[in-house]
Amino acid sequence: MDARDLGPADRPGLDRKAVGAVVLGNALEFYDFTVYAFFAKAIGEAFFPASDASHSLLASLALFGVGYVMRPIGGVLIGALADRSGRKPAMLVTIALMALGMLMLAACPGYAQIGGWAQAIVIAGRLIQGLALGGEVGPSTAYLLEAAPPKHRGFVTSWQIASQGCAALFAGLLATALALTIGDAAMAEWGWRVMFLVGLAVVPVGLVIRSHLPETGGVAKDPDAASSTGAVIGRLLREHGRLLGLTFLVIAASTVSNAVGTNMPVYAGATLGLSETVATAVPIALGLASVVFPLLGGYLADRYGRRPVMIWPRALILLLAVPAFAWLLHLPGPLAVYAVTFLLSALSSINAAAIIVGIPESLPRAVRSSGLAIVYALAVSVFGGSTNYVINWLIATTGDRMAPAYYLAAFSLVGTVAAWMLPETRRRVLDEGEGRRQAG
Repeated sequence: MDARDLGPADRPGLDRKAVGAVVLGNALEFYDFTVYAFFAKAIGEAFFPASDASHSLLASLALFGVGYVMRPIGGVLIGALADRSGRKPAMLVTIALMALGMLMLAACPGYAQIGGWAQAIVIAGRLIQGLALGGEVGPSTAYLLEAAPPKHRGFVTSWQIASQGCAALFAGLLATALALTIGDAAMAEWGWRVMFLVGLAVVPVGLVIRSHLPETGGVAKDPDAASSTGAVIGRLLREHGRLLGLTFLVIAASTVSNAVGTNMPVYAGATLGLSETVATAVPIALGLASVVFPLLGGYLADRYGRRPVMIWPRALILLLAVPAFAWLLHLPGPLAVYAVTFLLSALSSINAAAIIVGIPESLPRAVRSSGLAIVYALAVSVFGGSTNYVINWLIATTGDRMAPAYYLAAFSLVGTVAAWMLPETRRRVLDEGEGRRQAG
């Protein structure tokens, strides 16, 4: 706890417009993720044409994975920038870089027009976007946490997670509507570009609103603010190494849960043999749970504490993962697929809401943004980019269709134990002014 943080006069008011602008970066990340997943085949054909369609698809998936390499670097550089110079400058940098990366993909001519230059441009765009996404979560979450009323920090910060569900659901519905309007052929040729441009359309609004947000506090007032990125990272590792390790495990378990959920359309089609119509509707169940249940998780975290809401949903996933997949294999069908997807996503969303508020609350202001950004970026880079490949490889190698359940249960066990070892932060005072108000 850092008693020299900022007082109540430095705490900006939060209205819906401000919260929307702050969570916009996280929403754009998941909008981009969903759109890319939907149109990976078309993107591969545009930039990596090959005689074998599977080679184009693999190249497209590799392009998507390139961005994960830059996330930890973005977490270090931009997270430390937010701790040195303020949350708002970092949030402006991330959303601008995110927009640039998306534009480089959406507007780049195809391989047929400019040859290898097209591949170079889109790879550079994904690297830029990965840098921005790695640095986004730390500053924006720290801003919400520090600007929120003390008794509602969990609920306000949970909008970070809910915004992801909103964006993914919107992307799914928009893609369906656009495909019905222009047809599958046009979607594959140019409709996917429209989807990215729609996401970019909200960026100018987000930039304007973010630029007018008051800073949660002048970093110059904070005597603990470091003078360099190296100093920020050095203090973080020196004073909070154990916390960072536990946090990495908790976020890794959450990331694996999310990846198993996003893999459910593939599992439904390739493993269970269900129709494409059933499989493509799975993200709707995923999105609905990801919109509502993070907010419930934030409310529960405010009412009962961060640790219980980190522990019990994760423990329930540990207990239910194997029986749920066993039931799915015993009675494969649309109802079972949607029910299992919704259940696991709901529990994971509740858990994630407590994580996103409890972790930065555990850190002092001087390293709060960088701490969350770096650990989140590392966990997502390692497990977000590998889980779908690993579980499908396990199914193919072992022939055991329960492999996703075992993988999910193993990580849930680790995440439950790590959460048990974290401190409770619900009543933690972030600054002197907040302490005086709570005492009064």
